[in-house]
Amino acid sequence: MFPSEFCKNCDSPLKEEFKYCPECGQKVDDELNLRVLFNNTISNYFSVDARFFRSFIPLMFKPGFLARKFVEGKRLRYLHPAQYYLFVSVVFFFIFSFNVREYNATVDKAIKKGYELEKKQESLTGNPIDSTTVAEFVNPVLENPEISSRIGAEDRKVLDSMISKELSDPEKSNISFGYNTRALDSLIAIGASEDVMIRNIGISENPNMFQRAFAKQLIKFHKQEGGGIVQAFFDTIPIALFFLLPIFAFILKIFYWRKGPFSYHLVFSFYYFSFLFIILGILIGVNHFLWDIPGWLSGIAILYTFIYLWLSMRYFYKQGYFLTFFKSGLVAFIYMMFIIPVAIGIIAAASFFFY
Repeated sequence: MFPSEFCKNCDSPLKEEFKYCPECGQKVDDELNLRVLFNNTISNYFSVDARFFRSFIPLMFKPGFLARKFVEGKRLRYLHPAQYYLFVSVVFFFIFSFNVREYNATVDKAIKKGYELEKKQESLTGNPIDSTTVAEFVNPVLENPEISSRIGAEDRKVLDSMISKELSDPEKSNISFGYNTRALDSLIAIGASEDVMIRNIGISENPNMFQRAFAKQLIKFHKQEGGGIVQAFFDTIPIALFFLLPIFAFILKIFYWRKGPFSYHLVFSFYYFSFLFIILGILIGVNHFLWDIPGWLSGIAILYTFIYLWLSMRYFYKQGYFLTFFKSGLVAFIYMMFIIPVAIGIIAAASFFFY
């Protein structure tokens, strides 16, 4: 029996022999059931997945090949560069999240210990920290498996003695967060107004908008004892990369002004950053789940990312090896020495103000 005279998706007229709508391509007999639902979902996923793996070998071992083929018009056989980048970045940050949780827990604990140490030491009266308090904070650090496995018993004694001496010295033990933490704790406990707490941490009586925002975040940071600040920092990175990648493409455009429109350089950047995420994801994943990768092997992998950049630029832009080596070195230098540090500063500031 003919199910309908019109397409359910676009309302185009249909003939009885039609199995698919000639206008939109939807199947005519497309009654929604579990089989249809999951069949469409799985087939759509694996169509992307198949193109992903078809693109994987050229991306990893034929530098610049995918980007060159894409701008030449071969755009259906391989996964779209932006889609590839999004797919790989999601997987990378999922793997990286396991490390972030550990970093976050470690930093949270360190900041909390810092607050506790400042509260316990009697720096306001000039009294040194007693040996019991010193041991309370030094021993957990030295007993950390990552530290204890790298130092022997004698080295541990020397390090223990040095830390104890430094912390016990009243001239050196005055750990401070830049404001009176005890006073702020008291103001928070009695429910003091925000203006009173802002003045307590050293902000002027008539702060500007930036100073007030900074003070409010600092008070929030104090209330939570820094908990989650690392997580906030890493949560900002994926957003920042959407701006960093076009900047990388813009640098390429400057060096290859006559080698196509900006979109060409953006295609190259999408594929190159996808390659970087794959390499870093493999290193982080193996290091976290399987095997502690030696430093020299990680160094070779990082060096390969630069060699890959050189060779991919050579293939994509069709210039000589020496000239491309010079340009790739400048591109990497400018990006690593100027763009990345500024970006880290912006990310850190954004993380704090949106903490």
